[in-house]
Amino acid sequence: MKKLLLVIPAAILLTAPLASAAGYGAAGCGLGSMVFGNKPGVMQILAATTNGTFASQTFGITTGTSNCDGSLMGGAGAKVFIEANKEALAKDIARGQGETLTNLAQLAGCQDASAVGSSLQKRFDALFPAGAAASQVSDSIVGALKGSPQLACSKLG
Repeated sequence: MKKLLLVIPAAILLTAPLASAAGYGAAGCGLGSMVFGNKPGVMQILAATTNGTFASQTFGITTGTSNCDGSLMGGAGAKVFIEANKEALAKDIARGQGETLTNLAQLAGCQDASAVGSSLQKRFDALFPAGAAASQVSDSIVGALKGSPQLACSKLG
């Protein structure tokens, strides 16, 4: 228990510079960030407790509410999504449609998910080379989305 009490404040202090750039404090987005803002110190512990107690951070990340706007993360949110869903995304891109592809288009702020599907489908071999690491695939996909003005993906930076 003592170790846990030391780990939580240390984690908050180490992530503070990252979180402050995102528009909320070290506790992250959620109800706590809306109530306590990004005030440093004990307020972030209260914000994190509020987020955990009401599960508002999970809900906010899922729905894009409660100060959890994916666009604050730039291309990082899309990269994390791609890396976590690489296999399913590869299948959807090969078909040019699918739920994972639609979710990526929405996360990236693209205007037309079907246009994203057909655009990425045409580049499938370049996006998913044999033996490529997940980070290489995510960089390629984000680069393809950014590099296409027709797709108008607004949340990639």
